[in-house]
Amino acid sequence: MNTRTFAALFAGIILASCSGTKASGNDLATSLPIETSINLTKVENDKAPVTINPGRFTVETVTYHLPKVVQGTYSVSDFGKYIDDFKAFDYKGNPMPVTKTDVNTWVIKNAKQLDKITYWVNDTFDMEEEGGIGKEQPFSPSGTNIEPTNYVLNLHGFIGYFDVLKNNQYKLDVTAPADFIRTSALQNTGTKTSEDGNSITTSYLATRYFDITDNPMMYGNLSVEEFEVGNIKIVLSVYSPNKVHSAASLKETVYKMMQAQKTFLGDINSTPRYDIYLYLSEEKEESPKGYGALEHHTSTVVVLPESMDEEALAESMVDVVSHEFFHIVTPLSVHSEDVHYFDYNNPTFSKHLWMYEGVTEYFANLFQVNQGLIDNNEFYNKMMDKIQRSRNLNDAMSFTIMSENILKEPYKDQYLNVYQKGALIGMCIDILMREESNGQRGILSLMKELSNKYGKNKPFEDDKLFEEISKMTYPSVHDFLTTHVAGDIPINYNEFFEKVGLEIGEGKVETNYILMNGAPIVSGDPQSGAIFFTDKVLENSFWADNGAQPNDIIKTIDGTDLTIQNANQVLQGVFMWKPGKDVEVKLVRDGKEVVIKTKTTPTYTTGEGIMEKADATEAQKTLRDAWLKG
Repeated sequence: MNTRTFAALFAGIILASCSGTKASGNDLATSLPIETSINLTKVENDKAPVTINPGRFTVETVTYHLPKVVQGTYSVSDFGKYIDDFKAFDYKGNPMPVTKTDVNTWVIKNAKQLDKITYWVNDTFDMEEEGGIGKEQPFSPSGTNIEPTNYVLNLHGFIGYFDVLKNNQYKLDVTAPADFIRTSALQNTGTKTSEDGNSITTSYLATRYFDITDNPMMYGNLSVEEFEVGNIKIVLSVYSPNKVHSAASLKETVYKMMQAQKTFLGDINSTPRYDIYLYLSEEKEESPKGYGALEHHTSTVVVLPESMDEEALAESMVDVVSHEFFHIVTPLSVHSEDVHYFDYNNPTFSKHLWMYEGVTEYFANLFQVNQGLIDNNEFYNKMMDKIQRSRNLNDAMSFTIMSENILKEPYKDQYLNVYQKGALIGMCIDILMREESNGQRGILSLMKELSNKYGKNKPFEDDKLFEEISKMTYPSVHDFLTTHVAGDIPINYNEFFEKVGLEIGEGKVETNYILMNGAPIVSGDPQSGAIFFTDKVLENSFWADNGAQPNDIIKTIDGTDLTIQNANQVLQGVFMWKPGKDVEVKLVRDGKEVVIKTKTTPTYTTGEGIMEKADATEAQKTLRDAWLKG
């Protein structure tokens, strides 16, 4: 998962079907596929009807669950709370008693007589609280959307599992208006058009419940582009409610990115098909607010603001989608038993989020400089930004303990550090391995070796990973892992930068128009709902040069009123500004309106940055080249 939730950057500052013939079997139920259906032509009040036909049970009591937690997320989603009017029926069509034992669980007795269950599913997008992540609600890219022109079908939000049948096959029928475009990587076993021609039912087959959760779909008024990158078929599906963006407009960006990633990964096994589902969110109360993406084995679901301009959206797609694609390395290939035998309602978590999310995030940055998509300085700035943001979190907390206890306090509040310090851990291991091998090996080669030893069907033992890595690498890597990953000693990054002729120094550094040194230059008044500049605005050259002052209330940005309620979405746009953009910002100062109408220029501040040392030796420069370009 890649959380691009803008609110998280401000943490606390802005406050912001009919029954078929069934035969008894020797198992708990027949070995026939569990028949499931979702009917998008019968939606009422943003609710979709679902029918589950499990086959004939041979036990007295069965339990049906919707997931509490889904893979790739590290917070509680409770998809059961989006289920209404849950009913069970016997073979004569009579209702059967159902006991709901918790928010995600229903128990049905006299199960030998159970024919089917039915219920209605609410979408999660309409019910998100501000921020779109945490608060025991689904992170937007793991959520669901049910509206007349678009359906985001993260199937774990629609279809649950019987505790005794998780390994049964699933047959899924999705009925939708005939004019809908539909995309899914699940095996399509046929289509059937209704007699009136108004709807089409598409049938899919999943080998087990995991494949239900691992294969999202998107239906509706979509734009779709398919193209080949090497031996991988890429399917890009885009929903833009106001047709601001399209799959065609993003195709070149995604093609270049995927080509660069494939070149970077080299001989690591890849999927023959990869789906990207992009939902672009409007600035409306009922729109999703948790920007980012969720990984699956062969796809990703992405949620980003529709208001982003073409350049900003392209940059975000590179940052976000590349992260998700790199998950094919870890945890989708290299993973522990906690991941392999995941329990959706009583999950345990691996100690190695530093690798699953951190190393993945590091690759998503490293490949860009490695493949020439960005220059060295841009990469240094990305790493410095991560250092600064990590300092706003608990830098003296064991990463392995945090990972294993990620749903609990005080650890869950540190989750965002997996994208900051987690990536930096990957960077340090990479530099160490380059040094020890005279530039020949790095963390990518380590992940290849782990993939060859384990792979997607063979999990490692959580407590033995460091031992395995130590055998594959060097004593210095073992010491680093025990001291800074399992241990709670903060990392002195200059020790690692010194090896490659770099240093963290004070000086004039390029910065962002809304975040500087990992912190925002605005705050909010919860009583008035206003957003205003802090004293830090004077340290930002763009705003200072254009006359902005501390305590100036930001009234509008490019014609959009700014309030605490929409700050996440509007300021996300500012976060993505690039030099050369025409902007108009209206401020209120001492009751009077002040207008800044200009073209953005590069903006600077005085602060820390990663710089190339003037006296770097040739050996250091050579190691630096091996690290960044090897």
